[in-house]
Amino acid sequence: MPFDKTEENPTQDHKCRMNYLKSLLNKRYAPRWVILLIDTSLCVFSVILAYLLRFNFNLSEPEFHDTMFITILLMVVVRFVGFYFFKTYHGVIRYTSTHDARTIFLSLTTGSLFLVTMNVVLFFLQRHYFVPYSILIIEYFTLALSMMGIRILVKMIYSEMKSSHIEKKNIVIFGGGESGLITKRTIDQDKDSRRKIIGFFDDDPQKTGKSLEGVRIYNFEESFKDMATRYRIDELIISVQGIGRKRKEQIVDYCAANKIKVKTVPPATQWINGEFNVKEISDFKIEDLLEREPIQLNQEKIQVQLDDKVVLVTGACGSIGSELVRQISRFYPKEIILIDQAETPLYELALELRETSGFINYKIILADVFNRAKMENIISTFKPDIIYHAAAYKHVPLMEENAAEAVLTNIAGTRHLADIALAHGVKTFVLISTDKAVNPTNVMGASKRIAEIYVQALNSFLESKNLLHTRFITTRFGNVLGSNGSVIPRFRKQIAAGGPITVTHPEISRFFMTIPESCQLILEAGMMGNGGEIYMFDMGDPVKIIDLANRMIILSGLKPRHDINIVYTGLRPGEKIKEELLNDHEKAMPTHHPKIMIGKVREYPFEVVSKEIQELIEMAISANDRTIVSKIKAIVPEFISNNSVFEDLDVISMQEEIKDTTKY
Repeated sequence: MPFDKTEENPTQDHKCRMNYLKSLLNKRYAPRWVILLIDTSLCVFSVILAYLLRFNFNLSEPEFHDTMFITILLMVVVRFVGFYFFKTYHGVIRYTSTHDARTIFLSLTTGSLFLVTMNVVLFFLQRHYFVPYSILIIEYFTLALSMMGIRILVKMIYSEMKSSHIEKKNIVIFGGGESGLITKRTIDQDKDSRRKIIGFFDDDPQKTGKSLEGVRIYNFEESFKDMATRYRIDELIISVQGIGRKRKEQIVDYCAANKIKVKTVPPATQWINGEFNVKEISDFKIEDLLEREPIQLNQEKIQVQLDDKVVLVTGACGSIGSELVRQISRFYPKEIILIDQAETPLYELALELRETSGFINYKIILADVFNRAKMENIISTFKPDIIYHAAAYKHVPLMEENAAEAVLTNIAGTRHLADIALAHGVKTFVLISTDKAVNPTNVMGASKRIAEIYVQALNSFLESKNLLHTRFITTRFGNVLGSNGSVIPRFRKQIAAGGPITVTHPEISRFFMTIPESCQLILEAGMMGNGGEIYMFDMGDPVKIIDLANRMIILSGLKPRHDINIVYTGLRPGEKIKEELLNDHEKAMPTHHPKIMIGKVREYPFEVVSKEIQELIEMAISANDRTIVSKIKAIVPEFISNNSVFEDLDVISMQEEIKDTTKY
């Protein structure tokens, strides 16, 4: 009768042993006294080996027997004291790093210097050495190599045991320099990392074929396809910061064609506590492709402008306002006054200033810029030197349906602030406008154009009367990447939801710049202006929104119109296909900064402008939207509505303009 016996499984048995060893490694760390004992044993071994080498393994030499045991005892005591003092046994061996190597070096070098000093003293006193210098040298290098060797061996064994059961992604790093090396080391030292680095790519031909810590550097164009096929690359991490926009596009296109996810390493200035963490490796975003070369600001002049100054920022919680506050705080002005009517974002911005930047000289005030009495009280109390006016309603379709609110906030709010700033001797007033004010096709853009007109007309009037004590400056630029309610965050949400992405028109395009870039140029323009200028920023080339949508889908690892559908919804009320920075009758003049120009725009008499705007504000309080928009069109003749319920008013506006062409 056959008896029952479980058949042995060598593979299963091997797995059990591996799991057992892994559990031992994970359960606890080696006690410090064990590490200290191992290091001391290595010291004994090193001294004996040094003696054997010194005497050519001739154990019959008298000097060998006379001095060896006393020398071993002395050197072990010295090394033990050094280990204890420098805490060489405190490091966790499985995570050995350059810090441990430095500690071992300091401990051994200090001990050897002590022994050399003993030798010198004994030579002067008794004319002989206690320990031959050859033994000291051999022992020093032997002990250093053995101590580091043991630690590296344990680390390698632990890494192999730890990673043997983990399925890892094949990673390549673009950048074979210092940044790439830091990225590699950070990934290697992360105990939970599921990344395996198989190579570096670099554009420098002198680096091709060389290695960084055993990992080969390849030329991107020559080796990418072969690497992608041979190793089945899962991720490419861009670690260099000085890479151009075109080059980024090439890399992303290569990776997209091979279904490789692109990641990026943030600049060193954004590392938490100045140290790079593997968690900071983030997905490559569309903003990274739209960024331009870093702006070189005149830091010294901006510092002079803001030093010991009280700065007031309206709309402080908006995309532009909040970034302005962050950048201004880096120059440590005397005080920043934050004004907004959004309670929670204002509170969160204050917390960010205190906890992230450490800037505490700020005041947060809940207020509406249309409230003239409140603005008067704020400015008279805090006496700001500079006002950055960023508060505005900006959503085009929403303002088409709420024309009165656009007038009260964008126009009346600006007029109140400008008048109060003048009355209280504010030195600089910077109005933040938009390219939608150029040949406006919507209420929002037209309201911002009237705000521009008032500020510029006021400056010209005061200048003509020799009463100009406040510099009134306007800055005009296009869409900012990632701002609240902008197209990129909306597309991102639609992709996350599985689509579809909604685009209003196949030909629609926009100018884009990053929020930090736009705020840097605002600071620069505010510093350089004499008053009355409308500064326009170099927005680069316009970007088609459909191209933006397609690239965002690809960056998400998906396929346009296959994984994510794109739907055209038609132009929204007031929306136009292409934005402009100047209208047909305006010209641009260069400045000392290559990305900032001065727009030579049509000027309006202040007395006429002031009267017309007052009438418009009174209408906004009591009249209906059609009456309000009709008045706006009378003030801004180039305001031609597009895809809007107000298009029929353009005929009336044109007829009235023909009747009274000399009004302005």
